[in-house]
Amino acid sequence: MTDVLKTLILGSGPAGYTAAIYAARANMNPIVLAGSQPGGQLTITSDVENYPGFPDGIMGPEMMERFQKQAERFGTEVFFEIGEKVDLSQRPFKVFSNADKTYECETLIISTGASALYLGLENELALQGRGVSACATCDGFFFKEKKVFVVGGGDSACEEATFLTKFASHVHMLVRRDELRASKIMAERAINHEKITVHWNTEVVDVLDVSQGKVTALELKNNKSGEQWTEDAEGLFLAIGHKPNTDLFKGVLDMDDSGYLITEPGKTATKIPGVYACGDAQDSYYRQAITAAGTGCMAAIEAERWLENQEG
Repeated sequence: MTDVLKTLILGSGPAGYTAAIYAARANMNPIVLAGSQPGGQLTITSDVENYPGFPDGIMGPEMMERFQKQAERFGTEVFFEIGEKVDLSQRPFKVFSNADKTYECETLIISTGASALYLGLENELALQGRGVSACATCDGFFFKEKKVFVVGGGDSACEEATFLTKFASHVHMLVRRDELRASKIMAERAINHEKITVHWNTEVVDVLDVSQGKVTALELKNNKSGEQWTEDAEGLFLAIGHKPNTDLFKGVLDMDDSGYLITEPGKTATKIPGVYACGDAQDSYYRQAITAAGTGCMAAIEAERWLENQEG
């Protein structure tokens, strides 16, 4: 690309698309690079019940499709590319994509989101797609009448477990602590479900395939008593948190120990004037679709006003 863009948006979840809607309506002609997970984490979320305006809920992928269409309606261009390298040393900023393109922009809005964490077990990685998954919405259908396990104790784990009851014969939740971190309504929904059993103080030691090329059992451990045992299993779903997709900006932008980008208090501006961060790449506390959309709006408005000051 030879033309210098007024703004380039990296990422296409609620934050990225909302930033695009506001930037497009401000005649900033934004381009969105959709990233490695177009639509963000909501594309692997089943029913979204807590986003205002959808009293009956909405499927995550459908919501993101609507976000994209709305952004495009006002002139946003969406390219299904990934930003692989940046040069923020001077303006215009440069972003190099995996399509061998170079984008130059006056302002950059970072909404690269976060990705699911795994336990780090050797067999867990080897058996991805063969019984190990981090997305119940994506893969639940393949576990009809099967015995599956969900690792985690937060809202995501409870949502994954509840969703899997539509398919699995039984769902076992493995929780490291003796209580759930999930919100009260999500915790009660999981604990009281007849097809869900919660195992407290329990961790996965290993994922077993018994040379069958798919998950057949789990080696489990009670972290209070130290007892270890093997449980037959046909599926393992990870719901233990996320890591912000910000490695691209290491040594370039300030970030906390977990990799979340640091912005000015109450704003989305980073330490580099003209560069903004929003959504789960910046928010380690709320991590909700609605707050991501809110910070996307903030980033676009801040970018627009900053540009006006430069031009004025």
